[in-house]
Amino acid sequence: MRGGTSKGLMFLADNLPGDRATRDAVLLAAMGSPDERQIDGMGGSHPLTSKVAVVSLSSRDNADVEYLFLQVWPDRAEVSDSQNCGNMLAAVGPFAIEQGLVATAGEVTPVRIWMRNTQTPATAFVQTPGGCVRYDGPARIDGVPGTHAPIPIEFADVAGSSCGALLPTGNVTDVIEGTRVTCIDNGMPVVCIAASDLGLSGHESPAELEGNAGLTRRVEAIRLAAGPLMNLGDVTSATVPKMSLLSPPAHGGAISTRTFIPHRAHEAIGVLGAVSVATACLLTGSVAHAIADIGDPAEGAAEIEVEHPTGFFTVTIEVKASGGTVAVTRSALLRTARLLMRGEVFVPASVWNRGATR
Repeated sequence: MRGGTSKGLMFLADNLPGDRATRDAVLLAAMGSPDERQIDGMGGSHPLTSKVAVVSLSSRDNADVEYLFLQVWPDRAEVSDSQNCGNMLAAVGPFAIEQGLVATAGEVTPVRIWMRNTQTPATAFVQTPGGCVRYDGPARIDGVPGTHAPIPIEFADVAGSSCGALLPTGNVTDVIEGTRVTCIDNGMPVVCIAASDLGLSGHESPAELEGNAGLTRRVEAIRLAAGPLMNLGDVTSATVPKMSLLSPPAHGGAISTRTFIPHRAHEAIGVLGAVSVATACLLTGSVAHAIADIGDPAEGAAEIEVEHPTGFFTVTIEVKASGGTVAVTRSALLRTARLLMRGEVFVPASVWNRGATR
């Protein structure tokens, strides 16, 4: 399925091995990793198209299904659950309905999702006219051609879901490796950096950023130093924190972003990464707030247009502001998804001889 601006394989948990080591070996074989082209599997040779969602029924009172996101790396034999993915989250609701895990409820079916990576809830609202998931529609998101059915997603209680606090260092700003940054986690750990502090305009293409060896070394040095400060420990092999280079908006939005995820430059921006950046825009004194084209934060709902290399991402945030501090009470955004195919993906019997293990 395509979920937002990402693409990956969707599995029912019962259709995968129960032990983690075998499961990871199966997913690596299914995707064709490790190989940069992933020529012997279903992966798309890029982290954004080498993703996996594992879905199961939930026994929780506040959830219908549980969603585990797994990043399968194209270039190495690694499957990571260290981060969430809000783009693939958009595919979870339709998949759950298609698989009979959630019954339709009229024209729009709410699907309550427990995100296992961060132990937080989300609700996706899926169009289901006539009892079937609708994928075609008028909604457009930047980074995806054409239009599709809208899938609004609401988040609650995601602040500090990975790092333990919205501002995991306890500060609105820190100086790391000689560079002023804001470390924030509102669903995704992100380090916000002014692009100008790295000698950039902030409007370079992803290819230009990746081709700048001095830049990538400096960004990685900041990331490695930020990891322990953000309660993430040694992040040498981790996919977090994301590194977002910020600059003034160029196309009428609130702020412009270029994001490393963490070593490739994103062609757009991740869903929860955008939520964290938008939240930073509302924090007085933050790196993002100093750059963003918005007024001072006020209590109520704010719509933040986050610019990225292929367009915009609109994040709606409800906040309570008091004494110069901001508490996020709700985040919401719009995504789309599409079912691309269903069937079987084959892996070598030497990896998992399913018949012999049952």
